[in-house]
Amino acid sequence: MTRIRSALRNLPVHIVLLGMCAIWLIPALGLLITSIRPFQDVNETGWWTVLSPPTGAVEYSQSCAGCHGADGRTVPSANLSDPQFVSAFRRSFTLLAALKAERKDQPGTPHMGDTPVPDEQTTAKIATYLRRLSGIDAHPTFTLNNYVDALVGYRGTNSYVADCAAGTQSNDLHCDVSDLGNPRGMALAFVNSLIVAIPSTVLPILFAAFAAYALAWLHFPGRQLLFAILVALQIIPLQMTLIPISRLYAQLDMNGTFLGVWLFHTGFGLPYAIYLTRNFLGGLPNELFEAIYLDGASHWTAFWRLAIPLAVPALASLAIFQFLWIWNDLLVALVFLGGQHPVMTYQISTMVSSKGSGWHLLTAAAFISMALPMLVFFGLQRYFVRGLLAGSVKG
Repeated sequence: MTRIRSALRNLPVHIVLLGMCAIWLIPALGLLITSIRPFQDVNETGWWTVLSPPTGAVEYSQSCAGCHGADGRTVPSANLSDPQFVSAFRRSFTLLAALKAERKDQPGTPHMGDTPVPDEQTTAKIATYLRRLSGIDAHPTFTLNNYVDALVGYRGTNSYVADCAAGTQSNDLHCDVSDLGNPRGMALAFVNSLIVAIPSTVLPILFAAFAAYALAWLHFPGRQLLFAILVALQIIPLQMTLIPISRLYAQLDMNGTFLGVWLFHTGFGLPYAIYLTRNFLGGLPNELFEAIYLDGASHWTAFWRLAIPLAVPALASLAIFQFLWIWNDLLVALVFLGGQHPVMTYQISTMVSSKGSGWHLLTAAAFISMALPMLVFFGLQRYFVRGLLAGSVKG
């Protein structure tokens, strides 16, 4: 009874947690399913219908399967699996006219016999299914073509794989490895994002480690004031500095360069990086550093051999925060790089046209951009909580 009462007391908490998980996971699941569906299905039905019968399958079964069979081959003179035969009924009004006509083998008998003739909307669905049944518009339930199209920047009405298989070249694509360098594709944007994110993550951590050691274990006048200033700098929004720094970069001819973005991210990442790392190093026991100093070690040896190995959890947590922030940044990349060196956040925004078409590519591009941050987070997650609690416990 005690366990039952405890479970009932915790039931509301569990329901709330499950609800929060569902709020986060259901949209992500829908995004994933949409990214691996053919664009024809994406344009016609929602992702939740992925396991449902194809469009028109139910209507065909009710109106036509009894005579023509489930595969459409029962009547040899009207083989619905023959593309040439079905091509005559590509439009719903031509199919509807044929359904209302008399049977050729039995004059005076309606084509559908006692079965009611479907309305125009139902006929349109049947025509859609016939094109799929005959292979005219055949496509698999799941495909990776969306990812391929997003990587190479394909903007055609079919798919990159299908056009290349048919020998069609369009949109300045050549159906070879060089297409990965297409400026409209996610592959080049992925490389540009790496070029931006890796130095912009490493440089703040490197400088912050040196500064944090100095603020924690080097005694010099004004270090507490300097640390207070660094903490205060965290409240300054970066939007305030975009125009002044952009004008400065214009004078130095650094607009549109990776160096300008590296310096910007380094400058704005340093206050928090120093704050987090200094708190962690300041919480280490004094006896450790006193012992290594008594052994004749210099500050460099103490920093490199003692402080850095012990600060790995804080540095790993900082690396996660900094990398994810830079990887998902659009504003800074848009201002200082723009379309000269498009990163993934910028390129994703160009996937959907002004008329709303192409959003099946948007879903694939979103998962391409999510892949590396997820690997980084899961690879360093064991340090994450330890880094968040850096310096919170003393003694």
